[in-house]
Amino acid sequence: MSHKSTFTEQELVSQLKSNNREAFEYLYDRYSSALYGIILKIIKDEEKAADVMQDVFLKIWKNISSYNSEKGTLFTWILNVARNTAIDKLRMDVKMQLNVSWDAVKEIELTPGAIFTPTPSTIDIRAIVELLLPERKLLIDMVYFQGYTHEEVSEKLSIPLGTVKSRIRKSLQELRGVFGVNTPVFQLAS
Repeated sequence: MSHKSTFTEQELVSQLKSNNREAFEYLYDRYSSALYGIILKIIKDEEKAADVMQDVFLKIWKNISSYNSEKGTLFTWILNVARNTAIDKLRMDVKMQLNVSWDAVKEIELTPGAIFTPTPSTIDIRAIVELLLPERKLLIDMVYFQGYTHEEVSEKLSIPLGTVKSRIRKSLQELRGVFGVNTPVFQLAS
């Protein structure tokens, strides 16, 4: 099948909304590598990223009618579809890892010696931090992964120090909830 060499964005959207297969193939050929790169940055697993990629293009195909050019470009819209789908997959994977069915655990297995306590090296903290709101994720990244102090973050982002500290505290509470613990996972940096 020969592809039309180019579409204007308006033509492409119109053809996609008409369920034109050639337009969809053009969209895939033109944007799939950029979308895959974004998905892979979030998922960090090539096989899962490929699965998410299929889901993304299926969502685009099914939901193109909801695209509104007044809210942004087509690329921005499909980029958001890809990003949101990848984040949803990541969240689902984290939930699956944390979901324990007590019916599946025999009473004899509940001895103190049988309790598994993962070492920090086996937990992908960055993937879990990715689940936070963007402004919280940025603060956690700067303080705990890049080594900034609260004061440096406040100065660098032009945010009041109290706001930085309260957002970090809320972020840590949210992360504790993910781990299902009420004890501190991280010590607050000063």
